[in-house]
Amino acid sequence: MEQKSGEGEKAAKFAQRIDPKRDHLEPEQRTSMRRAELAHWHKNVHKLRGRNVATGLGIGAIVLGIYGYTFYSVSQEKFLDELEEEAKVARARVPRTSAN
Repeated sequence: MEQKSGEGEKAAKFAQRIDPKRDHLEPEQRTSMRRAELAHWHKNVHKLRGRNVATGLGIGAIVLGIYGYTFYSVSQEKFLDELEEEAKVARARVPRTSAN
């Protein structure tokens, strides 16, 4: 079951990554690589598109939730009403003069 050194080297070269910019490849090899990349892309584009749509809807739902909660919580705040009442009371306490 031992591999010969020649077979091990052959397997290693098969799994070796190729950098098209560094390695000098023939046009047929570049074309073949591009076709393989496009085939891989077309195979996985539906999964990626579905994930992108789900992510976009999730982020949109979170943004709308925060926006809605902000409006809801601000509409329930009464501190400005209390300040307005205190200002009316303060204006009523001030003596009226001809300048007012």
